[in-house]
Amino acid sequence: MKIAVCVKQVPDSWAEKKMVNGLLDRDGVDAVLNDLDEYAVEEALRILEAHGEGHSITLISMGPERTTEAVRKALSMGADDAIVVTDPALVGADALTTSQVLATVISEGKFDLVLCGTESTDARMSVVPAMLAQRLGWAQLTFAGSVVVDPTSSSVTITRVTEAGVDTMKAQFPAVISVIEKINEPRYPSFKGIMAAKKKTIEVRTLALLGVSATQSWSAVKDALPRPAKLAGIKVLDEGKGGAELVNFLAEKKLI
Repeated sequence: MKIAVCVKQVPDSWAEKKMVNGLLDRDGVDAVLNDLDEYAVEEALRILEAHGEGHSITLISMGPERTTEAVRKALSMGADDAIVVTDPALVGADALTTSQVLATVISEGKFDLVLCGTESTDARMSVVPAMLAQRLGWAQLTFAGSVVVDPTSSSVTITRVTEAGVDTMKAQFPAVISVIEKINEPRYPSFKGIMAAKKKTIEVRTLALLGVSATQSWSAVKDALPRPAKLAGIKVLDEGKGGAELVNFLAEKKLI
């Protein structure tokens, strides 16, 4: 059983982000492995641990050259190897282009399952897993809260919470699965895992090596304004009339 996990390098969630010429400034902030992708990596590891040896996990990512730094963390968790697609033509790529590139890598790898996080913390679109399934022509099992794989029947079953209750969905290999953050608790890389990750293979590919030409993005940011500064609050010095001033303030804001 071959499993691919799509991961992404994103700006640190705690970093102050800004737009430069319609693009998110990625060089001026710390870059990390997308938090939500860690759940997909962990779930892939648990699937393999449940079914013994003879299986593998390959990480697939697209981004700038420094993407390899974030991929190393996922490798230190226990993944076997990684493929990173980086090319100047991909700067500012939207979800359509991203899914095209990832789908090309996946189709060449002949994987049985592809696992993804629900979304990336820099874009918050949550559409790439569905786009991958469409491009590959594979079954789509998204927003999984649990995953059960049966290699003998080449099938996978998930459950997910909907407005109507809990749904159970089943599909044959190959399939694309996205997992929610409540599915597991990602492991911390051990010292042994960190050292082993330094020796694991990260294959870097360009669009030319893939035989893919970057299409013009369908969407682009035309303008962006920085978040306005937080206004100072109103300070009330209570000299016996604090309660009345509070009531007046709430009334002014039409809260009472």
